[in-house]
Amino acid sequence: MESSLKPSGNLHNDPSAPGENEYPSGFPQSICDDVPQQKYLCSNCNNVLNEARQTLCGHRYCLACVSWLVSNNNNLVCKMCKEEDPSSESETSILTSDNLFSDAAINKEILELKVHCANQGCSWRSILKDFEEHQGQCEYALIPCNIGCGHMVLRKALACHLEKACPNNMSVCPACCHSMRPIELQTHSCHSLGEEKADKKQRKGKSNPLPGSKGKEYCVFSEVGCTFKGTTEKLRVHENSSHVGHLQLLLRAATTTSSDLQASPLTAPAPGKENRAMDEQLPHLRDTLSGLRLHWDMGLSKGEGELEMEMEGGDGRNSSAAHSLRDDDQVTILLDLGRQIDTLQQRVQISENIISVLNREVEKTQLSMKAVERENQSNQEMIYHLEIKVTEQEHRMARKDLVISSMKQSLSAHQEVSYDGTFIWRLSDLSTKMKEAVSSHGIRPNLYSPAFYTARYGFKVCMRLYLNGDGVGKGTHISLFFVIMKGEYDLLLSWPFKHKVTFFLLDQNHKEHVIDAFRPDLTSSSFQRPVSDMNVASGCPLFFPLGKLHSPKHAYLKDDTIFIKCVVDTSS
Repeated sequence: MESSLKPSGNLHNDPSAPGENEYPSGFPQSICDDVPQQKYLCSNCNNVLNEARQTLCGHRYCLACVSWLVSNNNNLVCKMCKEEDPSSESETSILTSDNLFSDAAINKEILELKVHCANQGCSWRSILKDFEEHQGQCEYALIPCNIGCGHMVLRKALACHLEKACPNNMSVCPACCHSMRPIELQTHSCHSLGEEKADKKQRKGKSNPLPGSKGKEYCVFSEVGCTFKGTTEKLRVHENSSHVGHLQLLLRAATTTSSDLQASPLTAPAPGKENRAMDEQLPHLRDTLSGLRLHWDMGLSKGEGELEMEMEGGDGRNSSAAHSLRDDDQVTILLDLGRQIDTLQQRVQISENIISVLNREVEKTQLSMKAVERENQSNQEMIYHLEIKVTEQEHRMARKDLVISSMKQSLSAHQEVSYDGTFIWRLSDLSTKMKEAVSSHGIRPNLYSPAFYTARYGFKVCMRLYLNGDGVGKGTHISLFFVIMKGEYDLLLSWPFKHKVTFFLLDQNHKEHVIDAFRPDLTSSSFQRPVSDMNVASGCPLFFPLGKLHSPKHAYLKDDTIFIKCVVDTSS
């Protein structure tokens, strides 16, 4: 299949758009098995996005489309923004290189779209990720002739086109050096032209003696085994009188060449090597064949009688050669050899053209691979920067979590704060806390209650509890102490602290509470204005016997929980 039409690109009505073939647009919608969604279409060419880029205004363009628009226009407003609201224009709708970023998510979805080949006769189906690779090797794709004849041919028919139909694919006749199409060369005959060319070569060889021969020249058939050397006059006499001997030498050389060709069948040359060995052999084969044809025609023109005279006048060797040349089988071998060499040259020419096509395809593939590598490197750099940003955001989130946790604790503490001098302390999971207190190995584990105030702007205080006792109550009693803390309003208060403090261990059956009270020693440092976060604790080391904690008559411990109450009498 051939066509004389040239490939054409997309045309755009927008005066700022590129001309024909100036950039590759997106993938045509016609290759999709299903109608693509609007989010998969380019805002400029309306094709399926190719390497999608998203703008700050949220619209998407092909990379090639938006790159061309940005490089050829200043302060260009997004086309879709214009259509949606012509009166609105903002910085986000201006297309600049800084306002674009790769839309990896949409690109991944697009590459998974189901597509098919649009070339007539091709049954290929797959996903869009494999589409471009298939297009580069589809046998049903129309491609331009690689030697510029202007025709579009199917990729699978390119070799046949080059061999039979391409007007620019000219081959040279090895005998007359006349250029013609390969199909014309098969029926071409050029004996007279070959004879004229052979005469020219002969004259040229005679006029250029070999260096160092001192006026003597070699016979033109020295390449096939003739050893005669003499002056120009003797060389002319030798060539006129030695046709049969020369034909015998040529026959021997041609037979050897035919055997070599049969032993080494023609194979397609490897791309890039250009079949150097075959190129080196062809000139010698053409010269041999031309000389063979020349002397064969000369021998025929002398007539049978003259040849017989020459053969009778020669030695036994020439007579034997003449008899062998009369043999029809040897004549047939010579003619077949000539046809084989012509066919070989045609095949080499065709192979060279095919290699040229393959080389161009390889170059295109290499360019595509380089573009893919650059895009991949760009994506890797973007991923690296995004990973750094994600790490930074994670660190920020961790710091925010710490701040939030601290604020929650502070809020919880404020919610539990009492401002009337009365505070009830709830201690749950008491058995575990008691075990920890007993197994402290000399360390005095103690628990602090949340802080509370004697008034809204009063003293800041708390309780300190030793479940296994402290001092004289160690191991026998629960010790409970009162602690004055540094507060926000200490400058406004009267010091030393002189209010009565009362402790309660509440009976959860409301029968008999344990009560102990004390008045501050005004000379003790425990009740002076604090100079550190809290003063030394003071209170009741023998607050409650441990043996009565599980008394069946009372419910001081219930559900592994106790309640301790502190009352500061600010009226006294």
